[in-house]
Amino acid sequence: MIIEIKGLNKSFGGLTAVKNVDLALKRNEIRALIGPNGAGKTTFFNLIAGNLMPDRGKIIFEGTDITGLKPYEVYRRGIHRTFQHLSLYPRLTVFQSVQLALLSANKKELNVFSWVKRMFRNEVLELLHSVGLESKIDALSSALSHGDRRRLDIAIALAGKPKLLLLDEPASGLSPQEADEAMKLFIGLAKKLGLTIFFIDHDISIVFSMAERISVMHEGSLIAEGLPNEVKNSSKVQQIYLGE
Repeated sequence: MIIEIKGLNKSFGGLTAVKNVDLALKRNEIRALIGPNGAGKTTFFNLIAGNLMPDRGKIIFEGTDITGLKPYEVYRRGIHRTFQHLSLYPRLTVFQSVQLALLSANKKELNVFSWVKRMFRNEVLELLHSVGLESKIDALSSALSHGDRRRLDIAIALAGKPKLLLLDEPASGLSPQEADEAMKLFIGLAKKLGLTIFFIDHDISIVFSMAERISVMHEGSLIAEGLPNEVKNSSKVQQIYLGE
């Protein structure tokens, strides 16, 4: 297993957002997390990524307890994430955005010397080629279409050479065709690079066609887990999540 989560809990006042969650991901697995709005999915991702401190429980990554580490420490161990709402630097070009991510991942600092413009150039171009943005290296990130901004977000996430990639609503705001193309791109890159992907999405067609296994969360608890057909045919999932 690349990550094991044991008895994870998180409450906000009197509201329990994540309740006694046990979950394990195999290396190179493509796993989806689904559930109604307010089920606790994003809170769960925030706990894994270090954005929140759990009240109880453990997060074991590659055999090491990383519970309570700060986000940058989690990042440096190889867990990277994207967010539902994109947060790019609007005044940076596509090239500069990915270069900045590479500089950060390699603990290099920006400075006023012109040679910084050439740092990691080949690596940046390779990443942009992998997500289909090589023709837009000089475009401002703010001028990109929503679909291309999603691609740039993935390139930035890949810059630090993650082992586990957490994707929060990676198809959000995309048309059905764009969403399908984007998810195929992300998963194709994951298989090529040997990444493990754990993603949240409300588009059931994408989830059931792309994920190898699916976990279902309801009111902070995991209520089901299994292969897509097993989850789809679960009467509990149909009643609670699919509304049947």
